[in-house]
Amino acid sequence: MLHPPFKLLSSARPVDAASGRPALFNAAGCCEPAEDCKDSEDGAPAGRVRLADLDTNFYCSVIGTCLTTAELRKLVARFCDVAGASDLEVHHEAVRLATQDTAVTRALQKALDHRHAPVIQRLSKMHDAAALAASWEEALRQGEIPGAYWAALMHRKATPELRQRAFGDVHMLSHLVGAANRADIRRLVALEHDNAELRERLDRHLIRSQELMEERDKTIASQKQALIEAEAGNARGAMLVPDATDLAHAMRARAEESERAAALIAVQTGRRERAEQAAVAAVAEANRLEEELEHLRAHAIALGRELAAAEAQLKLNASEAVPGAETDLDRQLQGRRILYVGGRPSSMPAIRDLVQRHGGEFRRHGGGLEDRAGLLASAVSWAEVVAFPVDCIDHESVDNLKRICMRQQVRYVPLRSAGIGCFAAAFSGPPTEADGAGPPTGRSICPRHG
Repeated sequence: MLHPPFKLLSSARPVDAASGRPALFNAAGCCEPAEDCKDSEDGAPAGRVRLADLDTNFYCSVIGTCLTTAELRKLVARFCDVAGASDLEVHHEAVRLATQDTAVTRALQKALDHRHAPVIQRLSKMHDAAALAASWEEALRQGEIPGAYWAALMHRKATPELRQRAFGDVHMLSHLVGAANRADIRRLVALEHDNAELRERLDRHLIRSQELMEERDKTIASQKQALIEAEAGNARGAMLVPDATDLAHAMRARAEESERAAALIAVQTGRRERAEQAAVAAVAEANRLEEELEHLRAHAIALGRELAAAEAQLKLNASEAVPGAETDLDRQLQGRRILYVGGRPSSMPAIRDLVQRHGGEFRRHGGGLEDRAGLLASAVSWAEVVAFPVDCIDHESVDNLKRICMRQQVRYVPLRSAGIGCFAAAFSGPPTEADGAGPPTGRSICPRHG
């Protein structure tokens, strides 16, 4: 086993007499079966080609490609001792024994047929070299080399050219596999380098993690010690404070008392707000009633004066007055020019008769209703006293009349109504603050009631 079998086979070739070199085998003849296996009629082999009939130059590629190293080692162990031998040495020994021992050749034939039986059965249905060539091309594309290689070499329709082509393809595949192995080796070296760097980084991280874990353990231990000391301090402090249950009850009672106080405060606040609103409403109502009372009091006084004046006139008409006695009407009307603006026409004769009976002069202006408004200024300039009932004259005439009287410094007397009693009451006493002459007195006069 010092020399590869193919070296031995090459040295066994016949020597060419002319050149002195080993003669080359015929490529077509070396792949043909022996003469006793040829058919006498059409030249086709009877059945499949045997491994012993194949040229021995194919043994190396067939054994190395179509059997695994484990299967080959198990088979060769039946014929020689392979203990301690490498896979290459077992391969060389198998090729050598196959070229020298027919028993080994038959064992290899049987093992290969058994291993690749499905492929052999599929290719047995093909009856020409073209179909075999197409099947071999398909096997190359799919990477199913071992079974297709053995079945194609042993097929009865395989030509020497097809066998030589398959042999060359397998030979080139071995080179490609070697190149791929070299690339894999380079990648393996790079991966081993990266793996070493990663291991170094992992070791550093493990060391750092160990340090952090030690620091964590120290921190936990110190915190446990601090917790134990704090619990001991709390236990000592618990002896100085009342029971937590009593304290909780006291706090709960205080909280309930606070809630009741808050509810009572809310109720009292609502009552106070309602009382304040009622007080505000009562004050407003009291002010309104007071104003109404003042108005009624003034109205009652005016009615009393009118009643007194009417009673005095009745007494005068009944001749109950003392002869030669001077009355208030005499003092107010005697020798005075009285201008009456507005009023009702039905009461004018009685008022005129009253003024003339007490020695006064009387004129009337309709207040813009019966006379022309332009005559009002000349009538005011004639009069000494201007009287007008506020219920029988329009507001515009009242405002115009007041402006004229103030401009001409003439006294004006607003009357509550157009009746003779109201007129007599207005002139029965001394002039009141309701009368006006010249600038206003500062007190507002009711346009209806004087």
